Amino acid sequence: MKNSTLLTISSYLPDIILTNEELSTLYSGWTAEKIFEKTGIKTRHISEKNETAGDLGKKAARKLFAEYSIDPQSIDFILFATQSPDYFLPSTACILQDQLGIPTTSGALDFNLGCSAYVYGLSLAKGLIAGNIASNVLLITAETYSKYINPMDKSTRTIFGDGAAATLISRDDSEGILEFVLGTDGSGYDRLIVPAGGMRCSRSSKTAAECTDESENVRSQDNLFMEGTDIFSFTIGRVPPLVSKTLEKNQCSIDDIDLFVFHQANKYMLNFLRKKCKIPEEKFYMNFEDCGNTVSASIPIALTRAVSDGTLKCGMKVMLVGFGVGLSWSAVVINW
Repeated sequence: MKNSTLLTISSYLPDIILTNEELSTLYSGWTAEKIFEKTGIKTRHISEKNETAGDLGKKAARKLFAEYSIDPQSIDFILFATQSPDYFLPSTACILQDQLGIPTTSGALDFNLGCSAYVYGLSLAKGLIAGNIASNVLLITAETYSKYINPMDKSTRTIFGDGAAATLISRDDSEGILEFVLGTDGSGYDRLIVPAGGMRCSRSSKTAAECTDESENVRSQDNLFMEGTDIFSFTIGRVPPLVSKTLEKNQCSIDDIDLFVFHQANKYMLNFLRKKCKIPEEKFYMNFEDCGNTVSASIPIALTRAVSDGTLKCGMKVMLVGFGVGLSWSAVVINW
């Protein structure tokens, strides 16, 4: 049995916890307090060495089934969003179909997208339902960025955490998912990237060679690279117009939206965006102090927490906003 809200969501965070105190012993001049001041994050959850995004997604889905008495046999499509797939091929969604006991008559696909993936996933689910291709879509977002991060790269290790969420979107739900605005600027693809490991640049002893940048961050081409200044500029340039266009497309104003849930990037960026978008603080949700930036899972994790702490209630009108790697952005209004 589903709950009474629009979307049924469960989340999962791995057991290992990495604290600011632990990180402060690695980075000269960086105290636990300084890390929190810069990021708004105190701890982040990290997957085990052999624990994959597929494993996290499976646990989130099983938690969803148990919490809401959902029969896996009722699901007829699986969407799995990750940028750290279990294998290059086959798709992790196909593996999860079998492991979760979902019928072989179901469709299943992975899509490679990061911080905007959840909203993109909702758009795909709504399209599948509108096209009479599916009636019950299981959207899983799961990420293990920690496996890409060099331990001595404070620019990324202090921010990102691993996590997963599973959402069931059914035919009745899709009517409450309103109008989307999506966008892409692939010219900035190299601003947030793992340079080596794909077909363009295979891993080798050369790509594994570490270097240190001017901020004393250590990484190789095998590791995650983020050009923080450029990502910040992209975000403040794209997100305010995205919010305005989404309000316009949904024929509403900021006053009509009860809650804004943005991708939970970091405290500094979110506060800057809130002020630039002129969103009242009481309507702007942030809850990532104990889990960090979980990429594609950040918005659904935030939604589960907003429900749990009483911030998000039935009948509210909510705007979801994603932005990041790609470069990519997405937003939608939903009637909760």
